[in-house]
Amino acid sequence: MSDFDVTAADSIDLARLRRFVAVAEELHFARAAKALRISRQALSATVIELERELGTRVFEPGVSPTTLSADGAALLAHARELIRAREQAEREQKPAAPASLRVGFVPGVTVSKWARIWSDRLPEHPLEVVGVAQRAQETALREGRVDLCFVRLPIERTALHAIPLWQETPVAVVQKDDALSLLDTISPADLAAETIQDGADLDQAADTLALVAAVGGATVVPQSIARLHHRRDLVYRPISDTAFTEIALAWPAGTDSDLLEEFVGIVRGRSANSSRGAAEPQRRAQAPARKSTPKKQAAKQQPRQGSGRKPGARRGR
Repeated sequence: MSDFDVTAADSIDLARLRRFVAVAEELHFARAAKALRISRQALSATVIELERELGTRVFEPGVSPTTLSADGAALLAHARELIRAREQAEREQKPAAPASLRVGFVPGVTVSKWARIWSDRLPEHPLEVVGVAQRAQETALREGRVDLCFVRLPIERTALHAIPLWQETPVAVVQKDDALSLLDTISPADLAAETIQDGADLDQAADTLALVAAVGGATVVPQSIARLHHRRDLVYRPISDTAFTEIALAWPAGTDSDLLEEFVGIVRGRSANSSRGAAEPQRRAQAPARKSTPKKQAAKQQPRQGSGRKPGARRGR
């Protein structure tokens, strides 16, 4: 029975142990060398050096195909543990990734402007922009899939903050050769004679517009949705006397953070100089110190000749 002590491998550097593990798993020197991107000769030399240092054979000599010895099998299990422990320690020692923010948006909303401002002001903090289905706007927030979301009102505001941002113009979408396409603005009365295709499900708006293009009639959607799914065979016209939809920025109550506050400030138009939140300490640190200058001694005013005022008297305003 071998008296090989597997803990002798604890003092061997991991680079050589990884080479041994590669051969032990492949049981083929040429394939292992190719995977490691080194020469077969260099790999063989490493194994020979390893055996000499450990005082045992880790592969059966003269056996084809390559076969682990009993000591080699024990070394393989121990080497894997050493490598796994070292990799775990390296992961734990790595600095935490920069804080990021996930922002969702429902169909029809364009967030590129705010994403561009964010990258200019906080390039060290990634901004992940996530498309969210209209029907999932609340669940995406409540389940934590996004930190904030541009939503289409109304929503259930329990445990949610929401800042209304802008209203969306409702439009009627009709075929290009429909008589209603000649009007600049369409009234509800103008639509009375049309077959109305239900456009309430905005996630299916592309299909609804395709239906209008195929069979005629009209559908009513927010203007942003009509633009998003623009078709050359359809036109859209604003509708008078119809309720507007509204876009808001929403986030779960109790999740406020510096980054969240910063993004809300960007959306609300807060300038970089007045911005609060994560970037404020950095700006203060980077701002050059102002040099204090001594106040100039006020020059004594001499009374004008013929002014009729006593020395020291103030001039009226």
